[in-house]
Amino acid sequence: MKVEVHYNMVELHYGGAGDAGAADSFASSVNTTIMASTKKIEEALAHIREAEKSLKTSLLKWKPDYDIAADEYNAAATCYKTARQFTQCRECLLKAVENYKLNRSFFSAGKCLEQAALISKELGDKDSIFKLSERAACMYQEHGVPDTAALTLEKGAKMIEGHLPEKALHLYEHAVDIVMAEDRPRQAAEYQSRVSRLNVKLQKFDEATDAIRREICFHQAGENGREYISNWYAAIGRMTVALVLVQLARGDSVAAEKAFREWGSYCEQEEVQTVEMLIQAFDEEDGDMALKALSSSFIKHMDIEPVLYYIDEAKMTDSNTDGVSINRCSVSETKKPGVTDTYPPYTSSSAADVDSVSKEMGGASISQGDDELDLC
Repeated sequence: MKVEVHYNMVELHYGGAGDAGAADSFASSVNTTIMASTKKIEEALAHIREAEKSLKTSLLKWKPDYDIAADEYNAAATCYKTARQFTQCRECLLKAVENYKLNRSFFSAGKCLEQAALISKELGDKDSIFKLSERAACMYQEHGVPDTAALTLEKGAKMIEGHLPEKALHLYEHAVDIVMAEDRPRQAAEYQSRVSRLNVKLQKFDEATDAIRREICFHQAGENGREYISNWYAAIGRMTVALVLVQLARGDSVAAEKAFREWGSYCEQEEVQTVEMLIQAFDEEDGDMALKALSSSFIKHMDIEPVLYYIDEAKMTDSNTDGVSINRCSVSETKKPGVTDTYPPYTSSSAADVDSVSKEMGGASISQGDDELDLC
């Protein structure tokens, strides 16, 4: 029936039965695909029967064969994936995970959970991607491969970042904790930059400044090698500009000036001139000066849109407009007083007080513990 329907559709597409050869070819292709899919589903069912059989006990078999069952469920999942039966595929993967855990094969369990997260992406189930990525990372940590755990969290965060930024933020923060437990500040700085960006995207400017400070500490802790020191020096300069912009977006010019005094020596000449111009424009309420600073070439290449978007009420009185307010960004009805329109951008990284952050990091604990084990 399906082949006949497709045959008729192809006839209509080609203008009737004029090209019967093309219709026959298409119908044959569809028929082959259906047969292949059916065959794969039958193979999957056979693997499931073997898995269930291996879990049964008897008078002569007192213990289930968890390893065999896990492998069979995994094979069934592969067959379902080939047949594009994604719901059944994920169910088999999760059954394989439970059996791998019972057999203490944590790495294999982690791989299955990682595959289940990818299948959830095909199903459009973003919330499951978050949960499965967390569980996979937990399994990899149990096996003793923290790098793989952090990479899994990063992959999961990238898949849900556009739809569930809050949960993606949690995954990145978890990745930072994992790599810092292994004393790898360079890798932590990469994940921390994502934390900073997402905090700004979520309008969490206070959290963003704290995240930026931690990022600077990570860069400093990883300063080994001439090439890295050079890159680190430039990175802190960019983060200084970013921190100033975030503080100005918050309407806190005092904090912006403090950050610039603390870290301004890391900035290049163009960055110094631009930041000084922005701070001066803020103090003098000079809209033209602020716009001129924001037109700087290096600022145009920064990720400034989130801050520009989330400034609640950005108004700068232009001295050349006889007191007329220039409203550049009226985004929401809930306004924050004192935040001016010309104090925009934010980039993916920034800087701040090393001493205070070092104390925070020293007292901070990587508190995933029992909660993570529950996720597993």
